[in-house]
Amino acid sequence: MKKLILSALVLFSMSSCDEILDVLASNGGTGIPGISQNEAASGLKQALEKGVLTGTSFLGKKDGFLKNAAYKILMPAEVQEAVTKIRANPITNALAGPYLGKVEVAMNTGAENAMAEAKPIFINAIKSMSISDAIGIVTGGEGAGTAYLQRATSANLRSKFTPVITKSLENVNINDPWKKVTTAYNRVMGKSVKTDLNAYVTDKAMTALFSRVKKEEDKIRANPVARTTDLLKKVFGYADAQK
Repeated sequence: MKKLILSALVLFSMSSCDEILDVLASNGGTGIPGISQNEAASGLKQALEKGVLTGTSFLGKKDGFLKNAAYKILMPAEVQEAVTKIRANPITNALAGPYLGKVEVAMNTGAENAMAEAKPIFINAIKSMSISDAIGIVTGGEGAGTAYLQRATSANLRSKFTPVITKSLENVNINDPWKKVTTAYNRVMGKSVKTDLNAYVTDKAMTALFSRVKKEEDKIRANPVARTTDLLKKVFGYADAQK
């Protein structure tokens, strides 16, 4: 009994997760090869970097938003009903259709261009991640890494995305067509739409980005084939064994 208590005290007095994991592995506690804290952290960071680079490249390519049904940014919900009616009527579509098209293209192009700003912000957050955070994320299940990045980067992403998206909207003189569309809608529907397109597109771009990064992260967790390095195979094989 004294030996058992002493062993427990030694285990919990160890200062690093590395030592704890090594003890568990050497004593057969997990039944799988041991993994050090550095391997866990490095593997997780490698996986997130892969997901970030793949996700931002996918959305940042030409028409990554505009011609992708899953991520295409549509007109704000406040004017969707009006847009549908305008498009359905040949006369109103001929008058307002070109303006609607300009708004739609500018929104999606702005989101596409903003993706380039995301890479350095994400990479910095990944490199700054603590070892304890990384180990928790490895065994945290689907989307755990993406959730961490969302908490750590959202403020910076918003500050970087907004000017890029604003520039895209200004490049097509968006204020004029947007004003024409919303004015017509307000007159017909008796409403007062004042949607901030910059904020709206920024929110949509960030939602799409985190969704795509999560998809890449979950792919690595779920599919051994997606683990393209020995370190990814070892770390996420360990995570699989904990389920």
